[in-house]
Amino acid sequence: MNTARRSARTRRLAATLAAAALAAGGLTVAAAPAAHAAASDLVAKLPITSFSALAVDSAHQRVYVADSNLGYYENKGLIAVYDFSGERITTLTTTRHISGLALNADGSVLHAGGRDGILRYDTTTYAALQGGVAGTDTCGRSMAFAGGKPYHTTPYANSMAECDTTLTYLDNNQADNTWQRTGWQDYGKLQLEAGPGDRMMMGQPSNTRAADPFLAVFDASGETLVRTAGRRFADGEGKGAMNLKDMAFSPDGGKVAVADAAAGTRLLNTADLSDTATGYPALPAGSVASAVAFSGDGTYLARGASASGSTPDLLLSPADPADATAPLEFAFEGSLDGDRVAPRGLEWSADGSRLFAVTTNTAGNQYWLHVVQPPAAQYDARFTGGLSHSPAQAVAGEPLAVRGKLELDGPAPAEPLKVTATRTDANGTHELGTTTVKADGTFTVLDEPDLVGDATYTVSFLGDLTHRPATDVTHTVSVGRAASSIALTAPAEASMSSGVRITGTFAAQGKALPERAVLKVERADRLGAGTLSSVTVAADGTFVIDDLPRTRGETTYTVGWTGDGLHEGSTASATLRVTR
Repeated sequence: MNTARRSARTRRLAATLAAAALAAGGLTVAAAPAAHAAASDLVAKLPITSFSALAVDSAHQRVYVADSNLGYYENKGLIAVYDFSGERITTLTTTRHISGLALNADGSVLHAGGRDGILRYDTTTYAALQGGVAGTDTCGRSMAFAGGKPYHTTPYANSMAECDTTLTYLDNNQADNTWQRTGWQDYGKLQLEAGPGDRMMMGQPSNTRAADPFLAVFDASGETLVRTAGRRFADGEGKGAMNLKDMAFSPDGGKVAVADAAAGTRLLNTADLSDTATGYPALPAGSVASAVAFSGDGTYLARGASASGSTPDLLLSPADPADATAPLEFAFEGSLDGDRVAPRGLEWSADGSRLFAVTTNTAGNQYWLHVVQPPAAQYDARFTGGLSHSPAQAVAGEPLAVRGKLELDGPAPAEPLKVTATRTDANGTHELGTTTVKADGTFTVLDEPDLVGDATYTVSFLGDLTHRPATDVTHTVSVGRAASSIALTAPAEASMSSGVRITGTFAAQGKALPERAVLKVERADRLGAGTLSSVTVAADGTFVIDDLPRTRGETTYTVGWTGDGLHEGSTASATLRVTR
């Protein structure tokens, strides 16, 4: 799964569905181009610039992704609808922003959090149904369907700058389409998650008005929402507070997993939110937790993260923390897959056969949907023998080849693998794109460094569905200045009366000079040495020196160029006999 950090094996074919339009209660339904890829590794570029919610309807094999589009009260909302093959089925557009998604128990109705109410859609026809009223939302809702009722948060702020700390209420909708306050409320963008057995969880993201954010579990089976467990995580010195990014119930409801950007993956007992006796291994160094989701069949816990390079952004670990089986690992890096798993961006199909992951780029303004079918096993990959380069002396502005070898365990890949490379120098890090790995595992990264000094090359293998990412390999090259040369053609003899003409050529390797070179000319004879007028090299590299010698005898003309930041200087001399 690696077309964008995990650009492993993805292929796309463009297709177009017949356009369809449906008008109902301010709803627009538009057909969309499809994204196809290898059956076990599908990636679709999402038509959104912000992300608020992901919902999976296993009954109809549909995936819903909401673009919150907050910021202005007249912004339209968008829900992109995909099938389990990563093909976009339709797009639902609303007159105001959309922020949360929840499906009812049988998947027949999609509930979406609108600015001024709760929107509902038939999941077979995508027709708009009668909506539910709700308090005005200016910051984005979270939604969950628990105990037969849809719950939603209602944050209100005068400006977006206040949303992270505004007072947020937990409300629900009644059968008669009215809504009521549950009485639970706190500061910040409270998040909801439904679980088995009429359970619901509410978590508080870190904000300046919540030094020690909470996690709470509720029983939603009755008319009144009853909290059954609650916990804050800071110790007596205020250390260890939770930085919530996502949360999930285990399939049996007995455990809770939390993606905590401060602590990694927390595994808690649902009954009292205490830490379980055995937890999950730490995420790889450099990874920051962003999402969690248990597979419906109880096999895996998917852990999403934000990481760079070949450090995994997604790990599929055994759901049983006592199982020491190595996790399946996926890394995302680049414009084909995104750079990291978005917070709350993981959901499974009910049977655990597919994981749906929303990834985003570093800027957080582009998004991708990955459809992952976990393989039976993954195998290790490694770079062997380090990296080498040629030519031995790298020169600014001239081609450089960096070579290495990738070794794989397990079955050979069905298609040629690719490695990605970067060059880091005094001007920062530069992406060098991807390079195909040959059948024998060797590869060659071609570059043309443009700066004198140390250049460090980093090569990454981001893995594929059957191979884990390899640890990055680096190689530092000392890049020198390019050579220059001067060649002179002079007569063996000249006279004082007729003068002397010397012709020459100048050449500089590497990067082209920004301006024509100006050469210094010196003359040395029996009367001493002195500097003559400089000469500018023509566009074709030639130049001419005309001089009237001042005395008889042996005279030497020396032509030189001092060089610049990317080129070495050079000199050349010609000696001739001067007569009267």
